[in-house]
Amino acid sequence: QVQLVESGGGLVQPGESLRLSCAASGFTFSISAMNWYRQAPGKERELVAGISSTGSNFYYADSVKRRFTISRDNAKNTVYLQINTLKPDGTAVYYCFVPQFNSWGQGTQVTVSS
Repeated sequence: QVQLVESGGGLVQPGESLRLSCAASGFTFSISAMNWYRQAPGKERELVAGISSTGSNFYYADSVKRRFTISRDNAKNTVYLQINTLKPDGTAVYYCFVPQFNSWGQGTQVTVSS
């Protein structure tokens, strides 16, 4: 059974940083590409970053390039999203997704507010 559990969200001030984690289980993580999505209030869910199974290829949405960094540790079955210089429009629920199994985590809330 595929399971994805996100953590690391919270309330932060503009300009601060966060690192989100997604712990995976129930499948062979090391051969699976992984994605991070976010859904802001009143908006559709959007893909913000993706990483290949080996960690050698990446995708970033234009809106987050140079501020977001996706990475993975295949020994820990975990994918990360480092978010720097958070802006108020970064307020959203951030979700982990594994395309191979079309499975989502429960999400972690990030709120950016002064």
